[in-house]
Amino acid sequence: MTAIALERALSEYLAVRRALGFKLTRDELLLTQFVAFVEESRAERLTAELALAWVTQPAAASPAWLAMRLAVVRGFTTWLQASDPSSEVAPTGWLPPRRRTNPYLYSDDEIAALMAAARRARWPLSGATYETLIGLLAVTGLRVGEAIRLDRADVSLSEGLLTIRDSKFEKSRQVPLHPSTVAALRTYLRRRSTLSPRTDEAAFFVHPAGNRVHYEAVQAMFHRLTKRIGLNPRSANCRPTIHGLRHTFAVNTLVRWHRDGDDVGARLPVLSTWLGHVDPKSTYWYLTASPELMAVAAERLEAARS
Repeated sequence: MTAIALERALSEYLAVRRALGFKLTRDELLLTQFVAFVEESRAERLTAELALAWVTQPAAASPAWLAMRLAVVRGFTTWLQASDPSSEVAPTGWLPPRRRTNPYLYSDDEIAALMAAARRARWPLSGATYETLIGLLAVTGLRVGEAIRLDRADVSLSEGLLTIRDSKFEKSRQVPLHPSTVAALRTYLRRRSTLSPRTDEAAFFVHPAGNRVHYEAVQAMFHRLTKRIGLNPRSANCRPTIHGLRHTFAVNTLVRWHRDGDDVGARLPVLSTWLGHVDPKSTYWYLTASPELMAVAAERLEAARS
């Protein structure tokens, strides 16, 4: 396959998948690198060995990163093989199976400690932003990207509603807020109005410079906060991350439903909609995500049998 044909195939592949709702920002970057690698090799056809050579190219890469690279390449080469049967698809058995990370579930005290540590940040506006952001993630289960993409126009404090626009799979939804959350967001806006040098910034959560916070900065800050309050990994596969706030919200919701005697199976679609899951099976994973939830489910089953 010629270089032009390979680039055209990649463009078509990305266009079709994006039409199905996938964003593919990372995939496009990696596959563009892959296509360049194939072109530089001057190979007459795309072989599985060539794909593996690219997948394993990063020195000292983690198994999770290699598995992700392989999954991205397999998707594209599977598409490519439909129009070019001579192209090969890399088999999955080349790399060790990827284990899904166990979510780090936070206690109420740990969340309060994270917020208190954020409040003591060097810059007052940074402290206000991260304290409020962590609190919002903990009580709504939003994705980090959804929260930092919020504009002020998306936050209706009078109605107690967040509007999440064009999130994963290009879906939008509204998330109702508890009055205490509304009060916390209103307090943040007041502090922001006095601390931020840019009063016209559309973004809701901002840096001390007044511009929108970005994902890398949020990740770095959260990592520092976990170290500051002494949170350590519970195992090699269970580390404190900001995504754990979303997992904690989902698991706590399910635990509460179990303890209240609710029909969890019937209510699960509600949680799926709240979390912005397109497929309910993404939410079913939380049913087995934590020992706490499994213990509550076992208690309820035992009670039903007695």
